[in-house]
Amino acid sequence: MDEEWAAAWRLLPVYLSQHMLLSVCALVIGFAISLPLSVAASRSAAVRWPSLFAASLIQTIPSLALLALFYPLLLATSMLTKKVTGVGFPALGFLPSVMALTLYSMLPVLRNGVAGIRAVDPAAIEAALGMGMTERQRLFWVELPLAAPVMMAGARTAAVWTIGAATLATPVGQTSLGNYIFLGLQTENWIFVLFGCFASAALALAADQLLGLIESGLSARSRLRVWAGVLGLVVGAAACLSPLAAIPGKAGYRVGAKNFAEQYILAEVMVRRLQATRAPVSLKEDLGSATAYRALAASEIDTYVDYTGTLWTNVLGRRDNPGREAMLRDLTVLLAQRNHVRLLGPLGFENAYVLAMKPERARELGISSVADLAPHAPELKLGSDLEFLSRPEWTDLRRAYDLRFRSSTAYQPTFMYRALEDGQADVISAFSSDGRIAADHLVVLSDPKQALPPYDAVILVSPRRARDSRLIAALSPMVGAIPVQTMREANYSVDRPKDKLTPTAAAMWLDAQVSQKR
Repeated sequence: MDEEWAAAWRLLPVYLSQHMLLSVCALVIGFAISLPLSVAASRSAAVRWPSLFAASLIQTIPSLALLALFYPLLLATSMLTKKVTGVGFPALGFLPSVMALTLYSMLPVLRNGVAGIRAVDPAAIEAALGMGMTERQRLFWVELPLAAPVMMAGARTAAVWTIGAATLATPVGQTSLGNYIFLGLQTENWIFVLFGCFASAALALAADQLLGLIESGLSARSRLRVWAGVLGLVVGAAACLSPLAAIPGKAGYRVGAKNFAEQYILAEVMVRRLQATRAPVSLKEDLGSATAYRALAASEIDTYVDYTGTLWTNVLGRRDNPGREAMLRDLTVLLAQRNHVRLLGPLGFENAYVLAMKPERARELGISSVADLAPHAPELKLGSDLEFLSRPEWTDLRRAYDLRFRSSTAYQPTFMYRALEDGQADVISAFSSDGRIAADHLVVLSDPKQALPPYDAVILVSPRRARDSRLIAALSPMVGAIPVQTMREANYSVDRPKDKLTPTAAAMWLDAQVSQKR
């Protein structure tokens, strides 16, 4: 317990500074757009209704979806500009995150700005006109000062929304306090989850209170309160942003990881090995399958571990199953031809999709294979991870065995296992190297028709680093050095109910095993 709290505190400066940078940039840009727009909208219905409708419509889009949608859009734009001008821009991480959060910050500022300006007493405006003020003078000397308390209320709402939503930037490669939450959920480290939630909430509440102090100062015409609030915001932001100076720049290696425990462990091993070369190394975790490969192909990240079955079906769109050796050989050639991605080699274990059941339930129904499962499927409930039901592998498996479950529900992986334990699911789509299979003593159902392709873990290297001798030398010892039992033990050390290891500690153990193997 103490070790987990200590680990959480060690990560706080990096996570908090990145979270603050993202939130501040999104709010500043959002205010810069919304405030002039609110003035124009208060003057003209032709501007007011479309702008308020567009801002309201954006709020109906789930935050995570909007963040994820910006990445492929920016990636395509970057590729186009690079093709036309020879210069691209990074499309992963900060840019899609700040663009999405800027849009989310606009509605409360815009709505309150319009409401505040339109609510100014007409008598005050008439007095300003009577004094001969120009429209510009009337706006800055009369309307905005009178509307300021209402507008500040909108700024407070925008700040709280933006700081909270910034935790969702983690899956698109932007480090934030959300890293605590996503990592904690995947590894059932509830201390990390609580730490991330509390840190984000504390930051949002602090910003809200300081903005509230400015708001009350404007209402009471108290310069002391206003300047105290401004000073508090500036000092607080500077304190949170100060650790950014110690974060390595973009010149080093960037390692990617998908959003489950095994990926965290393997990515940490790669980070350790690359750090041994004395080069700066950064880690981008919780990437989705499609996002991870696109980021690698665009050299947004330099290396990560993927799986042959995923690459075969999702990246290449192939539905056949040529067998393990042929698939590995063809992937090496086709990925190089298609995206100039280098497949460094297989790690030595397979992490395949499998269907798993509790042993007592499997014995009760006499099920040991997917073929045995098919006749009982209409009476059973399937639980899957968030991707499986939309993947072509599920379509192929369902057709091969004519699987028709009573219901199918997608869960975040941690809760998928808990659903099986609680009886909310009878069968789950597990991973063959997952430590939770051993931890929960689950029965893995065989696939006699081989409907699912092989899923050998392989190291991929981006086009930018494909000939980087230092990276290749650092990571090559991992190739063929991690048998499935070793990977299961590393996963189990993170997933076991008691005496858990952190992914970093598990990576240290796994790295030692790789070194001994060599």
